[in-house]
Amino acid sequence: MTENAYTRRDDGDNGSKGVGRMTGTVLVTSGTGKTGRRVVERLTALGVPVRSGSRTGEVPFDWQDDTGWEAALRGTEAAYVAYYPDLAVPGAAEAMAAFGRTAAACGVRRVVLLSGRGEPQAAVAEEALRGAAGRAEVTVVRSAFFAQNFSEGALLDGVIGGELVFPAGTAAEPFLDLDDLADVVVAALTGDGHAGAVYELTGPRSLTFEQAAEKLGRATGRPVRYVPVTGPAYASLLEEFGVAEAEAGFLAELFATLLDGHNAATTDDVKRVLGREPKDFSGFARAAARDGAWHG
Repeated sequence: MTENAYTRRDDGDNGSKGVGRMTGTVLVTSGTGKTGRRVVERLTALGVPVRSGSRTGEVPFDWQDDTGWEAALRGTEAAYVAYYPDLAVPGAAEAMAAFGRTAAACGVRRVVLLSGRGEPQAAVAEEALRGAAGRAEVTVVRSAFFAQNFSEGALLDGVIGGELVFPAGTAAEPFLDLDDLADVVVAALTGDGHAGAVYELTGPRSLTFEQAAEKLGRATGRPVRYVPVTGPAYASLLEEFGVAEAEAGFLAELFATLLDGHNAATTDDVKRVLGREPKDFSGFARAAARDGAWHG
């Protein structure tokens, strides 16, 4: 999963929607995360002033402590919202409403929210942000499963060890390269024509986890095997690795919801926004292997 990516120009002939028209300061929440750091990199490359918010960074921002939100937002023109741990968790809708009210009070005029594709509870949180953000333009980016989850996230060790243990069954997923996600986020933050839009971002084709494992094996030069497990078994496995029982249960339930087949279809929203096709999973795997993602 993830969102690392990002430079573009608005020359009017590539299908993009006005990149580069906003030059005010942008707050990037979770600015050191998989998607946030990619957005920061791209905005910086475009010359857009950026505040990278994180719990321990130069701009303090903690989703569990709203006392610092106003200071982080004051004087900004736009914000990228990547809520941790997930928009589907209890309390996320309330946090989005509180953030929206603070952003509106600080005069923020554009908000881009990262959301999950096919997550009913995440949609509730999306609506809470819209309802509280006042006159701010809100764009929602709903993402498929990040390809970079295999190279930067929870599945990294599985690829290195040659076994991907995960509760996905035979469901297919159109894995999204985070470079594409970050490019779309930056386009929505800096360009016109995205107000009120909901983009569902996917890769160009759907793969089962077994097929993804095979492609990862080709890229790494060593076998990678997919091992399907039930949700409860996966939750127990997470607990063995030190994940709290409640969080492990939530994650197992979330994956069961997302990977039941209803998210298998691809969309053309990456191309609609960026004027180019999304990156293929095989290309992601080759690039990640070349960059040393799985040297372990």
